[in-house]
Amino acid sequence: MKERDEVSGDIELKNGRSTVEAENERLRARVAALEAELVEVQARTNAAVAEWQEIAYWPQRWGYDLDALMRRPGAMELLAALRTVRGVWWRLKRLKRRLLGQS
Repeated sequence: MKERDEVSGDIELKNGRSTVEAENERLRARVAALEAELVEVQARTNAAVAEWQEIAYWPQRWGYDLDALMRRPGAMELLAALRTVRGVWWRLKRLKRRLLGQS
C-alpha cells in the first residue's frame, strides 16, 4: 500500500510540475506578446513626437512665438478662416479628381 502511495505521489508531482511548466510557458508567451506590443507603441509614439518636432522646427527657427501670436486679437478668427479655405480647397481637389477620373 505504501508503494502505491509513493508511486501516485510521484505521478502527482510530475503532473504538478508539468502544470507549472505549462503555466510558465503561457506566462512567457504573454510577456513576449506584451513586450512586442510595447515596442510597437513606442515606435508609434516616437513617430508622433518626431512629426510634431518637425512641425515646430521652422517657426522656432524663424523666431516666431506661436503662443504670443495666437494671443493677439483676431488670431482665432484668422485660424478659422484658414481652416475654412483649406477645407474648400480640398473639396475642390476631390471634385476635380472625381470629374477627371483620377484617384
